[in-house]
Amino acid sequence: MRKYRFFVSFMCLALAMSFVIFSHAETIDEIKQKIDSHALTIQELEKEINQYRLELDKTSTEAKSLQSTVNALDINSKKLGTDLRVTETRIDSTGLTIKQLGQSITDKEWRMLKNKEALAETLRKINESDSNSLVETMLIYPDIGTFSQELDSIGRFQASVRDGLNELKTLKVTLENSKKTTEQKQKELMELKNELADQKTIIEINKNEKAKVLTQTKSKESDYKKLIAEKEARKKAFEKELNDYESKLKIAIDPNSIPKTGSGVLSWPLDNIRVTQGFGQTEFSKTVSVYNGNGHNGIDLAASLGTPVKSAGNGTVEGTGDTDTVCPGASYGKWVLIKHDNGLSTLYGHFSLIKAVAGQRVNTGDVIGYSGNTGYSTGPHLHFTVYASQGVQIVSRPSTACGGKTYTMPVADLKAYLNPLSYL
Repeated sequence: MRKYRFFVSFMCLALAMSFVIFSHAETIDEIKQKIDSHALTIQELEKEINQYRLELDKTSTEAKSLQSTVNALDINSKKLGTDLRVTETRIDSTGLTIKQLGQSITDKEWRMLKNKEALAETLRKINESDSNSLVETMLIYPDIGTFSQELDSIGRFQASVRDGLNELKTLKVTLENSKKTTEQKQKELMELKNELADQKTIIEINKNEKAKVLTQTKSKESDYKKLIAEKEARKKAFEKELNDYESKLKIAIDPNSIPKTGSGVLSWPLDNIRVTQGFGQTEFSKTVSVYNGNGHNGIDLAASLGTPVKSAGNGTVEGTGDTDTVCPGASYGKWVLIKHDNGLSTLYGHFSLIKAVAGQRVNTGDVIGYSGNTGYSTGPHLHFTVYASQGVQIVSRPSTACGGKTYTMPVADLKAYLNPLSYL
């Protein structure tokens, strides 16, 4: 009788340990197929986006005219629409992954429960059998050989119990990992949904910009040329005024507070990097008068409208603003200034949409806004400046070049401007 009990207990535990969950197998396979299909869709859409980038690069090298500007806005519109579809597809794919993980978690929890029940039942039967003394147990069997075989069975059974306990531990670890992965995917899903909302806003910005250009110029090339000339004159006057002010700043800067050049303490603010204008006395800065002979105070990076811009390092957002509200087309447009933990500060200009807020703590790689064409800009791009933190401050002051209106933006002692390429 006892031998039968051990056999039954052994079989119950073995079955529990080897039980494979099939209830969701078909559904999980279907979900995986859908995820794979979404991945292929994203690849095709990204090829389309790259084609639009090439077209936009081509328009940026053309002579500026009303027609080329409208063409660029139209291409941007198509690219933004495709960006939107990519994000929507990623949202669907992430949702499917969360569903797949949820089913996997349910299966693991069910299997753990069944293993626990089987182990509990087995231990109960062992306890019942162990109530007999060793002599009583031996007398149950007709001979020593049979008793010895039973002992072997008990040994194998105990090994199975250990295996069952080890499987429970493994299931517990994989379950905890699955739950962590699910939490991360849910966070990604929320970020994608926020990005989707931002992209819809940027699409509207692009539409409004096109409408504004056509209204201001009345669709006439001559009026467009006049508009550009006015913009350059305003920029030149504003830059001269700003340069005169910054030249008079005498802010002490401790050289030891700045990281060594070549230390790579900053990260690139964009995922795809193409420098369109360097720092200082570049060829472009020498051919245009808007820099007043002081060279370019940062670097320009190619970035089509709506490209996510990321913080170059850990730090605190010192401020944000929009110079276009008081002096359209004269300076940085929508800007963000971040003070980092390493003695440097970074400025990001020409945003279409700002996501950071003053006082916010940011980490390297956090999205702080989206590239655009605000301020003085010959096309969508990102302006990136690096300062010695001690030498830069946000000021609000009236501008003669802007009709006496008060602008708010970062200004710095001229020696506080640093070459970004020395720290990236």
